[in-house]
Amino acid sequence: MITHSPTHDPTLLVHGGAWAIPADAAEAHQAGVRHALEVGHEILARGGAAIDAVEAAVTILEDDPTFDAGRGSFLTSNGRVQLDALLMDGGRMKAGGVACVERLRNPIHAARLVLEQSPHVYFVGEGAELFAQAHGMELIDNSELVLDRERERLGQAKSRAAAGLADDTFSGHLDDKSPETAVSSDQQSPGRPAEGFRPSGQDHDTVGAVALDARGNLAAATSTGGTLNKTPGRVGDSSLIGCGCYADNLAAAVSLTGWGEPIMKLVLGKWATDRVAAGTAPEIAAREAISYLYNRLGGHGGIILLGPDGRFGLAHNTPAMAWGVATPGGLHTGLTI
Repeated sequence: MITHSPTHDPTLLVHGGAWAIPADAAEAHQAGVRHALEVGHEILARGGAAIDAVEAAVTILEDDPTFDAGRGSFLTSNGRVQLDALLMDGGRMKAGGVACVERLRNPIHAARLVLEQSPHVYFVGEGAELFAQAHGMELIDNSELVLDRERERLGQAKSRAAAGLADDTFSGHLDDKSPETAVSSDQQSPGRPAEGFRPSGQDHDTVGAVALDARGNLAAATSTGGTLNKTPGRVGDSSLIGCGCYADNLAAAVSLTGWGEPIMKLVLGKWATDRVAAGTAPEIAAREAISYLYNRLGGHGGIILLGPDGRFGLAHNTPAMAWGVATPGGLHTGLTI
């Protein structure tokens, strides 16, 4: 394990997704982020490990139906919840991920089991569920994760798709992986979200956390229910190492949110942490990462980035991103940077 002598107080950053958060959802987003901060930072304040803090914070967000993780997540095209999560320990350079799980209430707990109990790094589908069950997690019926609100959203999304209407909530004109990501180039200017960027009224997004503990160890966690009306089996960036989540004590810890396909193609999490390792301040590296996402692939999203010295950065090019920062000096939350 690689550790650093602590030079800064323990720090926790969380996000609850980057998108066009409407006014009537703002309070719930900030309340959820604050609750996650309180739980995670209490662990750090008593000398707990960064990996425990990020797991606890993300668990709170998975259990909150405000967010697209755990119960209340978006539904696949066949009306089910499929969940992905990744947890990474930057001191031990260990990671655990799960994807396309349908019978686990908290996929971040399953990711922790993979990290601690398996020689492997990543499990998917039934194999992930059976591994988690074998290590003490309860399997539930998928219906326990499904809300009527999401059934209505799925119906609306199918109607939009049938009418040929694009969803430009996250991504841009250069992403070739889905018609839902298309935005015409005349609506955009370099480094900025499209002027026509508008909420569909059907959205919420991925959650994540990064932490630095008193021993100087970094950790990161990201969890998601994916995209609305996605094809069953689709996996986005959130649970892929170096894409939506990464941690290394010699670089930084990162969690991303937004449309996954462009983030995956750029391996954006690792891109950002490499810049911190090369000497770029996290505040600058975060902004550069989101600019790169947009300028290279027209992508939209957000990032939280934490260096081993306690410096951090947050950035997004969506209309809003639910975020929070906790240090011994206090807790701060917001919806824009």
